[in-house]
Amino acid sequence: MSERKGDFNTLTIVMIPVAIAINIAIGQLVVVLKLPVYLDSIGTVLTGALAGPWVGALTGLLSNLVWGYSGLNVIYTPFAPVAAIIGAMAGLFSETGWFKKWWKVVLAGLSTGFVAAAVSAPIAYYVFGGVTGSGTDFVVAFFQGIGYDPLQSTFMQGLVSDPVDKVATFLVVWAIILALPKRFLARFSRAEDLRGE
Repeated sequence: MSERKGDFNTLTIVMIPVAIAINIAIGQLVVVLKLPVYLDSIGTVLTGALAGPWVGALTGLLSNLVWGYSGLNVIYTPFAPVAAIIGAMAGLFSETGWFKKWWKVVLAGLSTGFVAAAVSAPIAYYVFGGVTGSGTDFVVAFFQGIGYDPLQSTFMQGLVSDPVDKVATFLVVWAIILALPKRFLARFSRAEDLRGE
């Protein structure tokens, strides 16, 4: 448990609101552009990779709650548990060395995407009827147009969009980590899990 306490150092506590701002800024841009992906968890995955699963989970949870309750986009509030899972998974993949090689980063993104799709589809369907006002609505409409019912269409949309989105997100975070100076990385409890091999 003392290792987990070390995850929440001063730098991490300062980084969480910055990560939330990154999530909301990029996510809002994607919403405005109506892209069929999200890209709203870059900050979450970054904090998870740098500081562990608990920090990633907290960042994801708070991002969606702040985003939704601020009135910027209320659609995001019910998806807060999904964002927490994404952050936790990023932290777990980091702890097991999956951010050291690009192909492991891709597999981590795919795995996270499939889990996110499975968890978010029922929320999207039961809370919003599968239509959330984002670019992914076009994908839901496509699957309904070829004969899937609304719940199936929402699941199919998740299976198409989420893995692509999370692979892109994880690769962006991997590139950020590679660009960070080793001295800066050393200030995080998971620094040894991010480079080498």
